[in-house]
Amino acid sequence: MMFTMQDLRAHYRFTDRDAELLLSLQPLAEQNLENFALEFYDYLYSLPETASILNNSRRAQLREMHSNWFMSLFTGIYDNHYMNHLARIGHAHVKVGLSVHFVNAAMNQVRHFLHGLIDINYSDREERRGLREAVEKILDMNLDVMSTSYREEEMKKVFVSRKIDSFLIKATERFTYGLNLVLILALAVVSLAIVTMFGWDIVHVFTGDVEKGVFTALGSLLILWMMIELLDNEIKNLKGGRFSIQVFIGVVIVAIIREILISTLRHDALEKQAFLAGTLLILGIVYYLVSRVQKDQLNT
Repeated sequence: MMFTMQDLRAHYRFTDRDAELLLSLQPLAEQNLENFALEFYDYLYSLPETASILNNSRRAQLREMHSNWFMSLFTGIYDNHYMNHLARIGHAHVKVGLSVHFVNAAMNQVRHFLHGLIDINYSDREERRGLREAVEKILDMNLDVMSTSYREEEMKKVFVSRKIDSFLIKATERFTYGLNLVLILALAVVSLAIVTMFGWDIVHVFTGDVEKGVFTALGSLLILWMMIELLDNEIKNLKGGRFSIQVFIGVVIVAIIREILISTLRHDALEKQAFLAGTLLILGIVYYLVSRVQKDQLNT
């Protein structure tokens, strides 16, 4: 089952306050980065299984990667890009043949190091408790994502061709991300077109057709407002947020409202106006039901 970073944060009850606490630890972590590296590698070299992997690797590059990962715990930014970074680390562990058991054991060493760092440098009991809880959550989330790499590797064994499957997955992920960027650009272009349309409607107000100008301008403003909501929703999606069908239903509702306004000005047939009103009613019911479902999901 695929999770976004927002899902992961919700499951571990990782809050913005936790992110702020971790960010506050950044200076202390940077000051003790060398101590971390020494203790971490002393532990890894004490185990024959991990020592053999380290001896066959480029140590300087590996040490830099571990240091970068350690400092990434305290950036305060934990979105889908961060999650993808952790997934790549997990796949790297799988690639070198490191058992998931040793990933868990090494993470436990990191946990003890950070707890000791907090206990030494913070005297207030409540402050220590909050920092320790934030550290626990981010390390558990890291371990969760990295461990998933091992589960994915097991699933790949049932595929006819591992290389082809891996290529297709990566290509599809990149293609999907590219489509999201194209969608944002397209929404921005359409938004500019709506602004132009609004300007044209304002011209109608000052050229004598006041009633038509006011109503069409109001409709254009409604659509522009929904375009802003769509852009905001898509940006949140790229940053790790959840896709919201409710926003798209709202766009259709606004479009129908605008059409009703214009239809009234044109004095269209009663049947057409009744059809539009009925469609609006149905969409309103759907919007209400979707909002209830999303609200229930957030509360669970």
